[in-house]
Amino acid sequence: MRDAYHEELDSIGDGLVEMARLVGSAIGRATTAMLDADLKLAESVIEADKKVDELQHDLEARAIALLARQQPVATDLRIVVTSLRMSADLERSGDLAQHVAKLARLRFPERAVPHDLHATILEMGQLAQRLMAKAAEVIITKDVDLALQLETDDDEMDLLHRTLFQHLIDDRWKHGIETAVDVTLLGRYYERFADHAVAVAKRVVFLVTGEHADNLQQDLPSEIPPVTGAEGA
Repeated sequence: MRDAYHEELDSIGDGLVEMARLVGSAIGRATTAMLDADLKLAESVIEADKKVDELQHDLEARAIALLARQQPVATDLRIVVTSLRMSADLERSGDLAQHVAKLARLRFPERAVPHDLHATILEMGQLAQRLMAKAAEVIITKDVDLALQLETDDDEMDLLHRTLFQHLIDDRWKHGIETAVDVTLLGRYYERFADHAVAVAKRVVFLVTGEHADNLQQDLPSEIPPVTGAEGA
């Protein structure tokens, strides 16, 4: 009986990893659809978000059933409750990827991003994908040090976000108000996506230690390796 119980707990973790991988792929594909004005790809990202929603609903149902049947305490209770919160972060991440794809669809056959900002948006999309891949790794490994590093990695996204605004307020901006609004929204979508990846990692810290990441006194390496290597879209 207890073996089946722990298998159910493990299956919730597996569901979270699958959600993280799906939304990571979605943000990468949505970025490609945006920059290439690829309507078919954008539509596929929008449609695929249903799978993320289904996974969240299934995970919630299983978690609530566990709470009702097993009445877990201590670490097991923390796993179930924290998993519910992580699933909400991941579902919202999927929505943000869908927003990027919907903007690509809205502006088709035109491109929402002017050519001089392509490199910045591409970098934001790739970084968002890598951050979510790292969050998935944290869910699998329960590595607290790796989880805490994500907040530092997120600084790079914040810098890219500021770079976008520098372009928008530059007197030389010549792309009009509509494009300025599109770029502003895109920047926000990527910045929030990265925040959700960080939130997932922080919740793993709480799951493992029982302490909130912001309050955890942990000596991080003096040089944190950058997030490298793009995940397959």
